[in-house]
Amino acid sequence: MRKNFGTLAIISAIALSGCTRIETGEVGLRINFDKTTDSVERLPGSFNQTLVGSILTFKIQDVAVNVDNMTPLASDNSTVKDFDMTVVYNVNPSAVSELWTTKNRTFHGLSDHGEDILLMQNYVALSARNAAYKVARAYESLKMSDNRPLIEQQIRENIIRTLGEEKLADKITVSQVQVRAITPADVIVNSANELVRAQNELKTKEVEVQTAKKEAERIAALNANAGAIGYMNAMANLKIAEGVASGKVQTIVVPYDFRGIVNAK
Repeated sequence: MRKNFGTLAIISAIALSGCTRIETGEVGLRINFDKTTDSVERLPGSFNQTLVGSILTFKIQDVAVNVDNMTPLASDNSTVKDFDMTVVYNVNPSAVSELWTTKNRTFHGLSDHGEDILLMQNYVALSARNAAYKVARAYESLKMSDNRPLIEQQIRENIIRTLGEEKLADKITVSQVQVRAITPADVIVNSANELVRAQNELKTKEVEVQTAKKEAERIAALNANAGAIGYMNAMANLKIAEGVASGKVQTIVVPYDFRGIVNAK
């Protein structure tokens, strides 16, 4: 019985070593010994023998496509220095066999370590690049960052439209577009900084002019009132003289620099 158990264990080990398990988020396709592709998709959780033939695995959930170093033309005819984005899409599990067997292999990519095939990754990247160049043309270079959410939405809509035109809308779903970087051309940034500096200088000069005007008005007002001040001083002296004459004023405070004549009795 021990011998039978050992034999069974060896057979099980060989069987397991000759199997591939399809992980969550993946779909498998069997390549037969005659190099033909079985059209039946192997779903997540299934074990598939690889002693005869092989199993290709395809990542179908949340496939990320980085589209970097783009230089689209803005509406002000300036060339954006750098435009980077990431597109996330999913593949319909039931469409894996059709996409693999009917589409050009250059449309597909590989995962970082080459263990999974990324169906239509290169195709989605090309569609995203075309959409980005089209959408960016509607915005001024310096206003793109402020309109990032709207740009992301419009790029996604353009990709979806392209997929629909190619009859791929039911096979590929674009779930997210994220614009990671928008860098305007250096000449545009420098011009904007110069404009801000000039505007600040103009505001400073306007304040200086207004201050000078107010000071001129103040001096003019003082000069205009010079005669009135003299009149008021004369009236004050007259009142004092009248008081002295009538005997109502006994004491007069005389400034230290007074040069008049006082008749003291």
